[in-house]
Order: sequence, then structure tokens, then C-alpha cells
Amino acid sequence: MPDLLLELFSEEIPARMQAKAADDLRRMVTDKLVAEGLVYDGAKAFATPRRLALTVHGIPARQPDLKTERRGPKMGAPDAAVQGFLKATGLNSLDEAKIQRDPKGDFYIALIEKPGRDAIDVLAEILPVIIRTFPWPKSMRWGARSGKPGSLNWVRPLHAITATFGPETEQPDVVPFSVDGIEAGQTTYGHRFMAPAAISVRRFEDYEAKLLDAKVVLDPERRKDAILTDAKQLAFAQGFELVEDQNLLDEVAGLVEWPVLLMGSFEPEFLATPAEVIRATIRNNQKCFVVSDAKTGKLANKFILVANIEATDGGKTIIAGNERVIRARLSDAKFFYETDLKTKLEDRLPKFEQIVFHEKLGTQAARIKRIERLAAEIAPLVGADVAKTTRAAHLAKADLLTEVVGEFPEVQGLMGKYYALAQGEDASVAAACEEHYKPQGPADRVPTDPVSVAVALADKLDTLVGFWAIDEKPTGSKDPYALRRAALGVIRLIAENALRLSLMKVAASALAGLSVKPADAQKLPSDLLAFFADRLKVQLREQGARHDLVDAVFALGGQDDLLMIVRRVEALGKFLESDDGKNLLAGTKRASNILSIEEKKDKRTFDGAPDAALYGLGEEKALAKAIGEVQAEASAAVAKEDFAAAMSAMAKLRPPVDAFFEKVRVNDDDPKVRENRLKLLNEIRSATRAVADFSKIQD
Repeated sequence: MPDLLLELFSEEIPARMQAKAADDLRRMVTDKLVAEGLVYDGAKAFATPRRLALTVHGIPARQPDLKTERRGPKMGAPDAAVQGFLKATGLNSLDEAKIQRDPKGDFYIALIEKPGRDAIDVLAEILPVIIRTFPWPKSMRWGARSGKPGSLNWVRPLHAITATFGPETEQPDVVPFSVDGIEAGQTTYGHRFMAPAAISVRRFEDYEAKLLDAKVVLDPERRKDAILTDAKQLAFAQGFELVEDQNLLDEVAGLVEWPVLLMGSFEPEFLATPAEVIRATIRNNQKCFVVSDAKTGKLANKFILVANIEATDGGKTIIAGNERVIRARLSDAKFFYETDLKTKLEDRLPKFEQIVFHEKLGTQAARIKRIERLAAEIAPLVGADVAKTTRAAHLAKADLLTEVVGEFPEVQGLMGKYYALAQGEDASVAAACEEHYKPQGPADRVPTDPVSVAVALADKLDTLVGFWAIDEKPTGSKDPYALRRAALGVIRLIAENALRLSLMKVAASALAGLSVKPADAQKLPSDLLAFFADRLKVQLREQGARHDLVDAVFALGGQDDLLMIVRRVEALGKFLESDDGKNLLAGTKRASNILSIEEKKDKRTFDGAPDAALYGLGEEKALAKAIGEVQAEASAAVAKEDFAAAMSAMAKLRPPVDAFFEKVRVNDDDPKVRENRLKLLNEIRSATRAVADFSKIQD
């Protein structure tokens, strides 16, 4: 079966756009092929700075013939309807139509046969449309071609299109189409500097091999592997270790077609600047990697750059140019750092009076005061020193006004720690300046120092309560203030530090510190708690746990101790993995279903204790006795927060519940017996609610 090779050759594509562009090209072409009845075997897309490429394997040479039926008017319909039907279907007369009998009458049916087209003709039709409608985040229109103004919007000027189609055993054909005066062909070009000549290609294997000979590594993953391997070896050879940086690796692989690794150096005196600042300077300005001393682990005065050319002088000129720029940037960073050290953190705080955090929530200065007050209240709950916590909350945001953070926003918090230590602050206070932003994502570290935990919770809860109060909640995929991330941060801080605190009380305290009050202030804490429940379900789902159990626990109401909820969910999950748990769940749901049906039928509930005098069967008596014992035992275990013991108690219900449903007919002919048995079923439901609402659990 034939294969397609498509390449769109242009000026340099921004590195940040390449991966998505390759994926978009693959998706758009394959979706169109399938829509046209051309089901393929496999497809893979590639990107380099100067080209997007796609290979699609196993495309049928021709579309399948299509036979469809089209229903027309009823027999005896007006002539206008009949003529319209004939014209739409291409029939010459009604004699060519079939008659279909229907309860509503007899209808004309046209059998339309549409012969399939050659796949190359379909490709010639769909590829120009895809190119013209390609979803670049930013695109441009450039100069005239053949005396006519250009009409194509593309990320950068498009120079050539390679498009071939054919079976592996034969010479492929060029897909005949053009876009904005650019004719599709089978000519591409190699490396801009080392092999710029035109290259004639046939199919993908030939194309990839010839590009490699022309100093172009087509596959971005292969370029990444080469860069990482060569960088590690280059560092190791001189007694260093590469400081790996996945984001930088992804970006650099999109800047070169033929990676060549070189090592440069800078003056040792720059190492007096914090390592993170040096790394940010070198990464942001020159897209270079830094290395550390293999023995000490400390940052070394070396860097590794990725060139796009094998220079005739061995790269000396390239290295010198990068060293010159890096030296200038490091000089700036060193100056910023030393200038920052001359001003104490607290002396910067008055400037926050003029900086608005949010128009409805006041200034940054007002927010810092709220965080201080809330952190001081949280401190005793998490075992933190109140004075240190208050001091840390007071200083935590001050580094936002420093020169270094202004230049490199990614080191906010970290620089606060350095500046706090430099001015003699307590180690816990300094650590909190950095760690109060954490965790910022599922892979980020969770602080364990109590001072950091208190300030981190205060910071996140102030944000959540504040935006809830002004009704700026996340909607759909939109979350401009990262409130979902803040809620997950609170959950992880509590769960991973085994903290016991009432979210409702802390939220109410945070609300009290706001100058703006929502219309329904009483509802806000519980509304926010529901949001935490949703976030907890997301986290459990990502961990592979059963998120429906969160609903089962939250449905009991009155619970805002996240640690206890997590522990109860864990115990419930283990219980439901056992045979006793599975069977008890089935029995409880059966009881609930019967109750729901009968309550709806009788338009009443069956609350209240059953009458023991009406028990006529041993299974009724045994179940009633078991419910009483289990309910007391489970409630006592829950009160002690021994959820495993509570689940063990629940397991004792399984035999009498099974026996009851096997031997007892609930809807007895005697109305009093029926009512009593329904009340007994309600007792099952009530007993299990000591640990969870089993009706919320999915089978």
C-alpha cells in the first residue's frame, strides 16, 4: 500500500511552536484521510527549526466505492417534489427508483453509487486546505510571488513543499497541488550552512537518510538524546556533571538541526552570586547548560552550549562569542544581587502600599497583613512558633521588589531566602520565604518545616477565600488565578504533613480579615469546602484511587478535616477490595433500592425503630441484633478515628444481610410486617452511614 511523505520547508520555526505544530499536522492529515475513507496503518510527524515533516504509512491507493440510499417523496407527491428528488439524486426518472413500504405510506428510494477516487487526487485536494488553515498561534503574510501579493499565512516564509505518494516498490508520484505559487515537488534542502544544496527525495526512508547526510537530524527526540548524551560526556571528561534541565533541552533541540556541543567558561568571581541566579542568567540569555563540580556538587565556572554548525576552528569563535555575552549578563546579575543586599527586606515593604494585588481585594500591603494574621492563627495548629511564623509572613513577599527577581521572576521566593539569611534571619523564617509558594504542582516538594507550612497555608487560603468572596471562581478550563493549584497545594500540605485543622474555621477566619464581604458570607466556607472535595477527587484519581469514595465520605456532612477524610477514604477503599466489603456494598445498595421504590410508592419514609414483636423469622431477629451491635462498635471505632476497626465491624453485617435477603420477603401481605421490614432495611442504611454513604459508591 502506498505511503505519503509531506514536508513543509520554511524559515526558522520558533522552538516553542514545533512540537504542537508537528502534532497538529499529523492530526489534521490523518483525520481528513479517515473522513475520506482512506484508513491508514500508521503516521509520524517531525519538526526541525526549518521544516515540518509527516509520513503516513499504508494508505489505500483508492477510496472504496460508496453506495447510499436516499429517501424521497411519497408516491403521488406533487410534481415539484418529485423533480427536486430526481435532480438531487441524478436519476433520470422514477423508474430508476425503488419503492419502500412504510406505515406512513410508500416512499421512493434512490440508490446512489459514488465511485471512489484515487487517493493521490484526494490528497491533492485536502493538503492545500490543511496548509492554508494550519493553526499557528502566530503567523505572518509576506511578499509577492510571480507579481501577485502573497495570500498564505504561515509562521515564517514558506519556501518549498515536498509531497510524494506511492508504494514502496515503485517510484512515487508527486502529489499535484500548489499553495500560494509554491508547487509541491520532491525537492528539499539540507543544513542551512553545511549542506544548503537542493536534495531530491522519493519516500520517507530515502528522505530521512539524505537529510542526515546533509547534516539534518530530523527526529527531535534523536536530537535531544544526542544533546544530552554529548553534554554529559563533555562534562564528565573534564571532571564535571551536567545540571540537567528538561525544559532547556526541549527548547535547544528546537534551535538546531545538527547539534554540536562545546564548553565555555566564565570568571570564578561570579560564583559568589547564588547558583540559581547564574543558572537563570546563562539559560535565559544564551540557552546554555551549566555544570557542577563532580566532587563537591557546587556550581562550576563552566557552561555547555549547543551550536548548529561544525566550525572550521573547532568552535573557538562560537565559544568566545558566548563567553563575551555571558560575562556581560553575569556582571549585570552580580550587580543586581549586590545592590539588593544593601536594602533590608522589611525596608522594601512600604512600596507594596502602591501596588494593587486586585482591584477588589486591595493592595499587596493589605494582603501581606492578612497573611500575617492568618499565619499566626494557623501556627499553633501545625506546631509552628507564632513569632517566627509572623516574621516569615511579614517578609515572604518582599523579594518581589528586588532587582534580581525583577530580572528573573522564576527565582522569586528563593532569593527571599538568600536575602533573609544574609540579613541574619532565623533559618526557619528564611526557609519560609522560599517554601511558602510550595507545592506549585503535583511533582513539587511539600514543605515540612512548621513555619513554612503555616505561611504556605495562609498564603493559599487567603488567595482562595479572597477570590471566592469576589466571585472569581474557576469556570470550565479557565482558572486565571490558579485557584485549583492553590487548593491542591492546601490538600497536599495537610495530608503529607498529617495536619489536623478545620478548613471551615480557617476559611471563616480568612474571610473575617477581608475588607470586602460577599453577599452570602455564611455560605462561603461550605462552598469552598465543596471545591476542596472536587480537588481531592482529582488528586485521588491521578493517584489511581477511587474518587467516588470521596463523595461517600463527604456525603455524611459536617466534615472539614481533610486528613481524616483521606484516612477514611483509604480505609473504605481497602474494605471494598475485600469480599466482605463487596458483598456488603451489594446488600446495602439492594436495601436502598427497595426503600427508594417503596418510599416513592407510599410517598413516605420508613424512619423509626422497627417493632421487635413483629419479627416472625429468625433472619429478621439476627439482622436486627447484628445491626445494633455493629452500629455501636463502628461508631465507637470512628470516634477513636480507628477506621480500619470500623470497617471490620461493618464486615460482621454481611452474613445476616445475605441471609435476610435470601429468606425474607420484604413486601409481605401483612401491611404492618411489610412496614416493619422496610424499617429494618432503613436500619441497614443507617448503620453503614457510620462510616460512609454507601449509596454514593459506584459498583
